[in-house]
Amino acid sequence: MVNQKLRDELNDNLCKAVLKLETVEECYQFFEDICTISELKAMSQRLEVARMLQEHHTYEAIVNRTGASTATISRVKRCLNYGADGYNLVLSRMQDQEDYE
Repeated sequence: MVNQKLRDELNDNLCKAVLKLETVEECYQFFEDICTISELKAMSQRLEVARMLQEHHTYEAIVNRTGASTATISRVKRCLNYGADGYNLVLSRMQDQEDYE
């Protein structure tokens, strides 16, 4: 279920825009324009943290691989356990389609 505090026309349009992307190259083009490098790296880091948490890696292993702080790891873990299920949805689909490297 979507947090209604997030739901508005601008966020709907952003989600619709992301759904229009068809290739990894298109994603790079779009995210390079819409995000700073730091923002994009932070999002990809959090996704990897979520993947590693699902696979029951230790915080130490996650820090070593991703460079994420323990606070970031804890936040991602909280989202995995009590969030909107977005991480679980995406990671499950990526695993099913063998998209994850």
